[in-house]
Amino acid sequence: MENASARNLWGDFLDAHLEFASQDAPKVIHFCDNESDANTCADLACKEIKRATSHSLKGLQLRNENLPKIGDFYVVTDWDGNAKCILRTTRVKLLPFFSIREEHARLEGEGDKSLEHWKKSHWDYYTRELAEFGKEPKESMIVVFEEFEMLYKK
Repeated sequence: MENASARNLWGDFLDAHLEFASQDAPKVIHFCDNESDANTCADLACKEIKRATSHSLKGLQLRNENLPKIGDFYVVTDWDGNAKCILRTTRVKLLPFFSIREEHARLEGEGDKSLEHWKKSHWDYYTRELAEFGKEPKESMIVVFEEFEMLYKK
């Protein structure tokens, strides 16, 4: 891990949870594509209000990123790279965008937790994300809905 803050938090976590000592170093991430949302989502995840996130399958493929899988660990940082908490993936579902429901929006914990808010904010994000590759989101596109548990925070 290049991020010293993330490395320190992971070390503190392992000191408290020796049962994970053989785990590979986790991926270091921040949520979203802007400072305000990234910091808000990190805070929500640390407070266990945000318990899920949604990736566009097309975006993951275009960036050659692996699909998340159950048991994956992440060190979540704020926009500036300050480690905030450690998450572990508990469930991964592939769903068409049009099939996302209120329960998914509530698990993501953002905004007013409504489906309407989820659809607008994610559509806007996917539009920005895919535009870099000359693509556009579609109602039928596959969303990788990842649920997680917060295991440790500062």
